[in-house]
Amino acid sequence: MQGIHGLSDEMISVFGIRHHGPGSARSLRRALESLRPDILLVEGPPDADELIPLAAHGEMVPPVALLVYCTDQPLQAVYYPFTEFSPEWQAIQFAQAAKMPVRFMDLPQANQLSSDGRQIPEIKESDEGNPRPADPFTWIAEASGYTDGERWWEHFVEQRRESRDVFQGILELMSALREETEKTFPLDKDDNVLREASMRTIIRAAQAEGYQNIAVICGAWHAPKLVQPENFKEDAGLLKGLTKTQVSATWVPWTYNRLTRTSGYGAGIESPGWYEHIWETKTAIVEKWMVKVAHSMRAEDLGISPAHAIEATRLAETLASLRESPLPGLTELNEVVRAVFCFGDDAPLRLVHEKLIVGVRMGKVPPTTPSVPLQLDLAATQKRTRLEPSASPETLDLDLRKPLLLERSRLLHRLNVLGIPWGQLSTTRGAKGTFHELWQIEWKPEFAVNVIEASLWGNTVLDAATNKIESDASKMIELTALTKLVESALLADLPNSISGLMSIIQKIAATSGDVSHLMQALPPLANVLRYGNVRQTDTSMVRQVVDELMARVCIGLPSACSALNDEAAGQFFEHINAVQSAVGILQDDSHTQAWTNALEHLVSQDGVHGLIRGRACRLLFDRSNADGDTARQMGLALSPGTPTPQAAAWVQGFLHGSGLALIHHASLWRLVNQWVMSLSGETFISVLPLLRRTFGTFPAGERRQIGELAKSGGQAEILLGEDQLDMSRVEKVLPLLIKILGLSKEAA
Repeated sequence: MQGIHGLSDEMISVFGIRHHGPGSARSLRRALESLRPDILLVEGPPDADELIPLAAHGEMVPPVALLVYCTDQPLQAVYYPFTEFSPEWQAIQFAQAAKMPVRFMDLPQANQLSSDGRQIPEIKESDEGNPRPADPFTWIAEASGYTDGERWWEHFVEQRRESRDVFQGILELMSALREETEKTFPLDKDDNVLREASMRTIIRAAQAEGYQNIAVICGAWHAPKLVQPENFKEDAGLLKGLTKTQVSATWVPWTYNRLTRTSGYGAGIESPGWYEHIWETKTAIVEKWMVKVAHSMRAEDLGISPAHAIEATRLAETLASLRESPLPGLTELNEVVRAVFCFGDDAPLRLVHEKLIVGVRMGKVPPTTPSVPLQLDLAATQKRTRLEPSASPETLDLDLRKPLLLERSRLLHRLNVLGIPWGQLSTTRGAKGTFHELWQIEWKPEFAVNVIEASLWGNTVLDAATNKIESDASKMIELTALTKLVESALLADLPNSISGLMSIIQKIAATSGDVSHLMQALPPLANVLRYGNVRQTDTSMVRQVVDELMARVCIGLPSACSALNDEAAGQFFEHINAVQSAVGILQDDSHTQAWTNALEHLVSQDGVHGLIRGRACRLLFDRSNADGDTARQMGLALSPGTPTPQAAAWVQGFLHGSGLALIHHASLWRLVNQWVMSLSGETFISVLPLLRRTFGTFPAGERRQIGELAKSGGQAEILLGEDQLDMSRVEKVLPLLIKILGLSKEAA
């Protein structure tokens, strides 16, 4: 654009751009090469001026972002993303290559992040009572026949090929647009007023240093307010009295996904991947895009041929011509891909949107980037474990018997302790055993702030996680939360924190008379012992506490389950199931015997809720398979003297999770069947919802067999005697069974 002369001989050239616009970037680069200014002033945080030279580092790979945060409160932070096709990034690269001074200009984040230094916009309404529109570019778009301002800008600016004259037109358009906007929707003071005052102050500072050919790169909306930076007194008055806070700055990797408007980024774009394609591709833009789409779909085993790409290219160009567009835009390309590649189906188009339109890319920053010690230790650990951050989700199947994979597991668990959820542990382990962990990992750029915040706990991941666990434990008074913390500490392999945690747990458990709390605390500790074996960790202190908890639970359970209402019985029902699983994990004979004795007390004790008695009876039955005693207990529970709701609750507790006992034991089936048949029609209707809820949890195969039993009147024999077997067929199977079981023929 033409330079604008101020009161002196200095010339200020203002280039209004679209953040992350490839057309703006290409035209700006051409204009700067022609202008050859003395200094570049780029919209950005002046707090990060010292980091600008790192942008030219060979290991700096966009997308990246400047992170500016409050030194004492890292969560108060702001990001300034850059891509290869960002005009600001290209301006910085141009200046660095030409050995030209370059600075950021904006209201410093030291003011903007200050708790009371950021001014609140005061928005007035127009005479018609309509609030100020969110996007004034909508006026231009509607006048030009476009649906929104983004489409209009892309058509007239971003699709241009190296047109330096475009900036003069942008300045004139923005001047008229701002004049109309401020006349219709006046603002007393807002963010833009303060920011532009600060920008003009920085421009005047460059003039005072003797620079005569100054290039200013800013968002197009700001351009009209920067061409005449002479209002010194007015700007000084606006900026006077703004409070400041101490801030720090660094470069962090960024992702295309976080550049999109849907991520919440105010200057976000819809299609980083498409913009990258426009930037990198000099010729045959549409043809090469269609090739990318075809490759992406073929990688997903979709039947796409070269003929599809050829036809789609022709259709896109025809559609652009009909719409009087110089180049098919993303709207036209998406319509064509949906029609030609997807046959009108939107599902495959979502794949194109994720992988190509948005794009899966994550940048890198050089090792010399300013970092807190924790960041450096994390980077070293990631390198040592060969677990580098990635922008795309990944699945990790970790075999904990292998040292490298065990170290990866420790890292992910420690980061979770620190509130950095790089990985999410799947609760489904399949049939691979406790020595396998399945993780879903995805690195997100905002984790950089989490790492900085976590650095308050220590300089290494190990020290920080240990200190965080100990701090959390000191604030907890609930036994359940503490035992879960022990499990986290063991999974993260933080042995120095275990002893302190166990001392706190022992102290609280010794004074706790709430059996339900003791029962909730037991399962996490049982998991600790199981993982202790897998991870070769000393868990002797944990075992001592488990022994104490188990003894107290078994002694106190019968009295705790007396005279419970339905809600309390449901809670103890879940606790009993959890303790049963813990006993199975522990595989300790003394614990098993004590738990069995407690269940026997529940079965025979008066005043115990039917749900609890039924569940205890089933657990004992599964352990001993004593048909006779179980049939006797069921007969008592389902006798005519037992209230129907209690009998139905007993059946629910007994059959919870599986109906195999009914299918394979005719005596139990007959008792339940006789009880159901004895119910009156009205009573049956009242207990039907409970029975349906119970039987509805069974697998489809079990429900089918139970239905067949009911249909036959319960006369089918499930267990076959020797006289009912076809011995000739049995003899054919016996040799194979003998080999499988490793038996001799005599033993068989």
